[in-house]
Amino acid sequence: MDALSTKGLTLGYGEASIISELDLSIPKGEITVLIGSNGCGKSTLLRSLARLLKPQDGSVVLDGQAIAKMPTRKIAKQLAILPQTSIAPEGLTVLQLVKQGRYPHQNWLQQWSEKDEQAVFGALEATNLTDFAERKVDSLSGGQRQRAWIAMTLAQDTDIILLDEPTTYLDLTHQIDILDLLYDLNQTKNRTIVMVLHDLNLACRYADHIVAIHDKKVYKQGFPNDIITPDLMRAVFGLQCQVACDPVCGTPMCIPFSKGKHFKGGANNVVPISS
Repeated sequence: MDALSTKGLTLGYGEASIISELDLSIPKGEITVLIGSNGCGKSTLLRSLARLLKPQDGSVVLDGQAIAKMPTRKIAKQLAILPQTSIAPEGLTVLQLVKQGRYPHQNWLQQWSEKDEQAVFGALEATNLTDFAERKVDSLSGGQRQRAWIAMTLAQDTDIILLDEPTTYLDLTHQIDILDLLYDLNQTKNRTIVMVLHDLNLACRYADHIVAIHDKKVYKQGFPNDIITPDLMRAVFGLQCQVACDPVCGTPMCIPFSKGKHFKGGANNVVPISS
């Protein structure tokens, strides 16, 4: 069953078309990663899936309903999005930020409740930010700040989470921390997660389903081991590479050809992989 899908979706800004007549299926309860070259429309597509961008044609379908016809509050209870760049108001604490995730659940009849409290502190615990609750968001490191935004998204308590480059500007350690957190959410809470990632090797490690966007359409989609090939890399990215097996995870690993240092051969030149 699909959590999200598009039918003949056409997106653009003004007269410029970025996505054209795109048919896409996002599997429920899985991690889907959108890949493609810069400017191919990945972020634009993600915004449209969250109804932040109105299609020029076609539709986005959420649990069998056209998202354009659904009330905003109802969508916010089913789907959360974390944009690539998020800026918190100056002086806002982590706790205050995370509480914003409960906004869709509030109205004049239903004020702050025990359920809201549990959702907020559960999100802080899941992101290892309980001890940072009273810290100002703008005083945090990049990795901590990204976890705070993810905590706000988790507090929204939706079945579907959309993230645009959640590892941007993070060092490798924090990239793994964030992706491990999202993986755990998928495994333990059955969250459907859709991400835009540029690091293809990490995309292959974490994705159940990869969608390659090229020439305004879905070029290919499927399980990483089935679709990540030198031919796809050449067609979608214009990149000559070798695709090997990741020695840690067994997933595809892209090794690009370049003009940098090349292996000269000989056993003495091999650096062993430490366990």
